[in-house]
Amino acid sequence: MNGDFCSIFQFKSINQGKKTSVADSMLWMLEKYSQNLEDLIQERTEELEVEKQKTERLLSQMLPSSVAEALKMGVPVEPEYFDQVTIYFSDIVGFTIISALSEPIEVVGLLNDLYTLFDAVLGSHDVYKVRRPGG
Repeated sequence: MNGDFCSIFQFKSINQGKKTSVADSMLWMLEKYSQNLEDLIQERTEELEVEKQKTERLLSQMLPSSVAEALKMGVPVEPEYFDQVTIYFSDIVGFTIISALSEPIEVVGLLNDLYTLFDAVLGSHDVYKVRRPGG
């Protein structure tokens, strides 16, 4: 069966035997396709917004806020050079044992308190925190 007959049978099944013109049926189909397309666009737009927020959150975790904002606005960012830097690495001695003997909520509380203290100390100095686990 060629395309024209298929279209006619499709129109006939859409109308379920009602008397309507081919133009009415075509308009109905166009309306249906248009609504489906609008729904799909809305869904994809929402997904894109979620991914954009994830990207912005990651960017602001990895870079100073001024650099992250400039990059989001498409402004070129010149690299900064420093004659001296200090890099601090830390380890919680006995963390494996502490976590094995503690409830999960206690471990989370300990880490939260520790990182809050680190952040408070860093906030009183001219430093940039590059990265910390979980934050």
